[in-house]
Amino acid sequence: MSVAGRVSAIRNSGMFVDIGDDSGKLQLYFDLKNLKNSLRDILGGLDLGDFIGVAGTVRRTKRGELTIDVVDAEFLAKALRAPPEKYHGLADLETRYRKRYLDLLANQDARELLRTRARVVSSIRRFFEKNGFVEVETPMLQHLYGGATAKPFVTHHNALDMDLYLRIAPELYLKRLLVGGLSDRIFEINRNFRNEGLSTRHNPEFTMLEAYEAYADYARMMELFEAMVQECCLSVLGNTTVSFHDQTVDLKPPFRRLSMVDAASEALGEDLRLMTDDAKTRRLVSRRLGRDVAPDLVWGEAIEELFAETIESTIVEPTHVTDFPSIISPLAKPSPKDERIAERFETICFGMEIANAFSEMNDPLAQRKILEAQIKAAREHGELDRVLDSDFLEALEYGMPPAGGLGVGIDRLVMILTGSTSIREVIAFPTLRPRAD
Repeated sequence: MSVAGRVSAIRNSGMFVDIGDDSGKLQLYFDLKNLKNSLRDILGGLDLGDFIGVAGTVRRTKRGELTIDVVDAEFLAKALRAPPEKYHGLADLETRYRKRYLDLLANQDARELLRTRARVVSSIRRFFEKNGFVEVETPMLQHLYGGATAKPFVTHHNALDMDLYLRIAPELYLKRLLVGGLSDRIFEINRNFRNEGLSTRHNPEFTMLEAYEAYADYARMMELFEAMVQECCLSVLGNTTVSFHDQTVDLKPPFRRLSMVDAASEALGEDLRLMTDDAKTRRLVSRRLGRDVAPDLVWGEAIEELFAETIESTIVEPTHVTDFPSIISPLAKPSPKDERIAERFETICFGMEIANAFSEMNDPLAQRKILEAQIKAAREHGELDRVLDSDFLEALEYGMPPAGGLGVGIDRLVMILTGSTSIREVIAFPTLRPRAD
């Protein structure tokens, strides 16, 4: 039998050597009394972290350990630096994140976590393919940025002598594909980039799933998301129970529903559905929060701010938050019952948003009016590079079918499934400030 691997232990003057790879560990036995010179030379220069290949006879020791009696060996690669000490591992968080290769060398849990992430992504891909969705790719470099509200990263294309933006969301390009009739069901597992702050739940570069289904709405997206999460849990974990921050929940559908407006009304002690005076809404919300809110906040924005500060962090079990104000949902259809409310939900679990979905706006005239107002407001707040995406609006004018759209934060979903309390744990190479040295 011939095998190769990295040296993880050398015992009894080289009589026993452990090697390993991602499949596990294997013990090698060198007969030191009858060792030929070529093997003696290899053993003499062997250090922890080196790579060797060996050939020999497989047996089990009296203790049942799988062992190879080495007949021949070949030195494959040298480690000039010693790996982290085996028994104490690598505990310093800064080093773990900055030198992930050392973290993976030292910590089995770190290796298993990133393998679990890979299984989660594979499970999501299989789920959508099984349900008739076509996987697509959209540009990361964009002339205009849109599809979400966030500050973009800017780069420059030398040959074209023009600035481009790293995408903050793929939504507007995915909708173009719906207009073009590529398929009634499409999805993309995409990297997005937002030039904003870092936290245990935010990284400037992150992974999203976005899926769109023609002739569906946000209620259908609820069902789709719940089915995806359940299948992912069963495929990766074998059950639907997860623990996070010492709290345990079951991700088995159906998830709880919660109206943002009703929850905010309860927190305020006033029925916000009956309120039409923006100034009064601001006063009541300011009093409840114990601080002044922005003087230009309108009804829906004040409700969202109240909900975000007083309710969102308290939600532990998976919950679809519905009744989002239309003013903060510019790409969603308004409810036919109340135009101030959008057909939208966000799924919150352990106080963290993991999904966002709409009944997608497909009226080109209404969408133009909303986006023009949004851009005007953005420029008034200093976003001078914000430009109307006229090509997207022109695409809508050719006709987009009614559709439901779903966005899922892959990194946060992996955090929940693995019980990881920091997004840096589930991203192989998180963004960090360079050290001074």
